[in-house]
Amino acid sequence: MSKNILIIMGHPYDKSFCSALSDAYMEGALGIQNVNVERIEVGKLTFDPNLKFGYQKRVELEEDLRNAQKLINWAHHLVFIYPTWWGTMPAILKGFIDRIFLPGFAFKYRENSIQWDKLLKGKSAHLIVTMDTPAWYNKWIYKHSGHNVMKKNILQFCGISPIRVTEIGPVKDSSDNQRTKWLDKIKQLGAFTK
Repeated sequence: MSKNILIIMGHPYDKSFCSALSDAYMEGALGIQNVNVERIEVGKLTFDPNLKFGYQKRVELEEDLRNAQKLINWAHHLVFIYPTWWGTMPAILKGFIDRIFLPGFAFKYRENSIQWDKLLKGKSAHLIVTMDTPAWYNKWIYKHSGHNVMKKNILQFCGISPIRVTEIGPVKDSSDNQRTKWLDKIKQLGAFTK
């Protein structure tokens, strides 16, 4: 049976280092037999990232978001690649999630209950996150707050599990040699996606 991998590149700039990491992961994954790979570049989509009425009133999804939902349903494994800005993901990626991880698609509240149905069960995820903060500082001082939001409050809430995290950084002031090593590492991660 083939496996479907969806890469979601969450940096708004298509010439960023995150974009290069996305290319590297895709190159690695495309070398695996029985693996299909698709990619969404969130910064290239046409949509309003603002959930204008919260969950009180449904706003029709733009074509790019409808297509993104189809790809998420198709995928067995989701790979989110994005930078850490102000401790979490960029606004465009958060807006993308706000708009498509909706009740009825990603989860469903149960009537008269605090419980909910997790509608994206059976999928796994990998977060590849660039940072300028040293890994030890993110762990001990920030307590992985940005990773926890994405893992626990968003993906696990919708039933996605297991979720792996790979930190890349500090990127600021990194050498070309170090960036090449990171790209090779991510290519290898793509090549060994199971």
